[in-house]
Amino acid sequence: MTHPESTWRDRLSPEAYRILREGATEVPGTSGLLAVSDPGSFRCAGCDRPLFETAAKYASGTGWPSFTTPRDDDAVGERPDAGGMTEVVCAGCSGHLGHVFEDGPEPTGLRYCINGAALRFEPTPDPDE
Repeated sequence: MTHPESTWRDRLSPEAYRILREGATEVPGTSGLLAVSDPGSFRCAGCDRPLFETAAKYASGTGWPSFTTPRDDDAVGERPDAGGMTEVVCAGCSGHLGHVFEDGPEPTGLRYCINGAALRFEPTPDPDE
């Protein structure tokens, strides 16, 4: 998904724009998504692509929402960044999400450290409602 930068600015909050389009990082501990543990899907704030599930989320203590694995193999992309880390980008819109590190828990040993402002949480519908 591609848009002119003016369209991205109109679609995104200023913080989401800084992160997704300019590769910024949010202040640790500021995301409202840190405490989310309800079943659901964490979607890209830019293109609404489903990226991560609550089942893969864990409290890493880093100040950013962290996940052991993406929702599926084509949810995110990875590429080296200028600082020598592995950047995680949305496979749908190429927006910057965060970074992946090899210090996560089992079963993957990975920590997808993702900026909360780059995500939107969609709870799983309650079948009883």
